[in-house]
Amino acid sequence: MASFFNPGGMSRRTFLQVSAAGVVTATALGSIGRASAAPYSKFTWISPRGTLEVMDDFGYWMGQKLGYFNDLGVEVDMQPGPSDGTATVKFVDVGQADMGFPSPGIFTFALENGMKLKSAFHWGALDTFSLAFRKGEGTNDLKQLEGKTILLGSAAWQSIVDPMLAVQGVDITKVKYVEAGWPTWGTALAAGQGDAALAWEGLRAEWISTGLDFEYWLGVQRSPLFANTYVVRAADLEDPDKKAFLEKYLRAWSMGLEASYHNPMAAVHAVFEKFPSVASANGPEQGAMSLLQNLNVVRGDMSKRQGWGWHDVAAWQTFFDKVHELGQVKNPVKAEDVVTNDLIAGANDFDHEKVKADALAVELPADLAAVDVEAVKAKLFDQAIPG
Repeated sequence: MASFFNPGGMSRRTFLQVSAAGVVTATALGSIGRASAAPYSKFTWISPRGTLEVMDDFGYWMGQKLGYFNDLGVEVDMQPGPSDGTATVKFVDVGQADMGFPSPGIFTFALENGMKLKSAFHWGALDTFSLAFRKGEGTNDLKQLEGKTILLGSAAWQSIVDPMLAVQGVDITKVKYVEAGWPTWGTALAAGQGDAALAWEGLRAEWISTGLDFEYWLGVQRSPLFANTYVVRAADLEDPDKKAFLEKYLRAWSMGLEASYHNPMAAVHAVFEKFPSVASANGPEQGAMSLLQNLNVVRGDMSKRQGWGWHDVAAWQTFFDKVHELGQVKNPVKAEDVVTNDLIAGANDFDHEKVKADALAVELPADLAAVDVEAVKAKLFDQAIPG
């Protein structure tokens, strides 16, 4: 998901101004890279967090470092997007980006507002989202949050938290949300505002590096839900040329994720090389922790999945049923209509042994090579509230 570094690449002003209703007015179209040629004149991926300078997209940077995107002839324009939580779907819907990375809750917002989008690659097999508490104030019984205040970076994030709470038996009508601002909602919690704050895997490690040391109810351990997904326009999946491009693009992503699994520190190196700000903010061990937190989410239980990006359609249906029950969508959603595994076989059709060999052959700088990955893995959940 997100971090609090300044946006990389395009500034927010060069993006379109997107209204709450999803209407756009052009302010600087030139740098967007409108995809209109066959299949795409420039394929634009848009982040939901207002920045690319995070560990979260390690699969892409690792795939790029190892040459997989170039080898497959895939040119990609990675854009940070505005920090507005709904922009990642609005921009795809109106054709100013070609793939977005929304949380499941933001995806349902898109569907409810008539956006003809479909999930093509389920990035987050486990629930990345968590709730941060000041030390000594946390609880694993989320019903204790009734009557309390949860801090958010964006008001749109309520659509993330409501289902997370509801499946734990919380009466969400008794929970108050406060938009504490981006990127300051974590520091607001530390300063004594609110009772909890939304967080996610990877961000936990980044917050520690800035002195924000909380305790957490961890969704990755306790939630039956899951995390963000890659969505495209449904019409693009009906276009044979665009569908073939998307399959190649997701294959390069999958290869980058596979390589990261075999050599996590090489993936840390790829991100640090691309973004020195991430390296200086995190350092080797916290960078490793952030990446491993994310890798745990994106991989999930591969014995139950048919490759990187595979959707558990039954689990998605359960999620859609829950958000309908909560009133986040007025009409029931059929998972099979809005998520697809059509690209997954092709996305995972690569030489796995070669990718492993590529990953293990990456030469690391001394400070990264010195990190004990197994020791970091052993501390992966040290911030979890006991019990």
